[in-house]
Amino acid sequence: MNHRIERDSMGEVEVPLDALYGAQTQRAVTNFGLKDRAMPVAFIHSLAMIKSAAARANGDCGALDEERVEALVAAAGEVIAGRHDDQFPVSVFQTGSGTSTNMNMNEVLARLATVAGAKTVHPNDHVNCSQSSNDVIPSCILVTAMRALNEQLLPALGKLIEAVGERSLELSQLTKTGRTHLMDAMPLTFGQELSAWQVQLQECEQRFSDLQPRLRKLPIGGSAVGTGINVPANFAGQLVQHLQALCGLEFEVAANPFSRMAGQDAALECSACLRALAVTLSKISNDLRWMASGPLSGLAEIELAALQPGSSIMPGKVNPVLPESVLMIAAEVMGHDCSVGVAAQSGNFQLNVMLPLIADKLCSAFASLTWACDATAQSVSGFTVNRQRIEASLASNPILVTALNARIGYEAAAVIAKRSYAEQRPVLDVAVEETGMDREELRKLLDAYRLTRGGVP
Repeated sequence: MNHRIERDSMGEVEVPLDALYGAQTQRAVTNFGLKDRAMPVAFIHSLAMIKSAAARANGDCGALDEERVEALVAAAGEVIAGRHDDQFPVSVFQTGSGTSTNMNMNEVLARLATVAGAKTVHPNDHVNCSQSSNDVIPSCILVTAMRALNEQLLPALGKLIEAVGERSLELSQLTKTGRTHLMDAMPLTFGQELSAWQVQLQECEQRFSDLQPRLRKLPIGGSAVGTGINVPANFAGQLVQHLQALCGLEFEVAANPFSRMAGQDAALECSACLRALAVTLSKISNDLRWMASGPLSGLAEIELAALQPGSSIMPGKVNPVLPESVLMIAAEVMGHDCSVGVAAQSGNFQLNVMLPLIADKLCSAFASLTWACDATAQSVSGFTVNRQRIEASLASNPILVTALNARIGYEAAAVIAKRSYAEQRPVLDVAVEETGMDREELRKLLDAYRLTRGGVP
């Protein structure tokens, strides 16, 4: 009593009574495990956008009557709005072309359109008119990536760049000990240190900008193998125009659909750009953790905002929880990139057969990195500087003697550095004793802020 009978080309199938999908979706649900790993909602919504645009394009080409077009557009609108997310249960780990998800969408839209009072709408004959899973799913990967990039990740990345830039300017005059190999090195300003983060992030932003022209080229209209079988002459161009109007992003029909169906190079490049951002966020997060280490026995140059207790047994302990969470996200995204790389090489002749996996990993990376950018911006904007600790460390930094190399030579400067470190005394005091030079002249030569500008007065 809780099921109804649906039919497809293979026969009858029992489908849950309240399900909007039909026989082919149910077969996929039965066949494929890991049902808690359904296709990403972002991908489903993009697929509905493509189906809406396809209905309009089919109407333009005379392949569908106006009543069915309007019914399908309305049905797709409900899916895009998230009203039927629970009706897409097919696992990521399905047929490699994504046919099961394509048919899941076709069946849901067909039922919604038919129930709404249109003429009978068939999943294959009408919803899938002028299309194939083989051109729709690769196109959907690109559309989903473009939407996630422009609507989520780039705005979050832009805010992070702005936050880093503001702190870099604010701390441009504050000199600190530089570090190479985690060891004390020549001084630089906090502003200079943060400017490195800013440029790294800006270059990530530029990579995404350079990528977008390739993400825009959709293989839609290629049909089964790229030749455009059963596709009206103007269908692909009309679909792209309707899709642009629907999501507000620019797309175009790929001049060679074969390349984007057989290969997944654009998706792979996108994954590489996401990996690069993950690496940059790792660098920033590790710097923040090191600078905040302590508060007594670490570097303790900065103090991150205290967000939660850091230990179940050590009272008063506070940990760098946001940078640590970002580091885990970065590690996962790097793993996703490896998966996308393996999946992208799994093209055989005219079709890649790991498309759902590529879609899943890209969607996950976009969502995670968007949050990671927000979290990193919060960490950067919220830290306070321990100026007293920084000044004390800088005054005792034996590496400052590097500034004396040109006057007294490397060996003599090394003696001062070793004495300063061994006796835990300021470099200036030891330099006066060792060289007999005027104290004021040495003070100018060893001025840390002057050294951050290459020794320019």
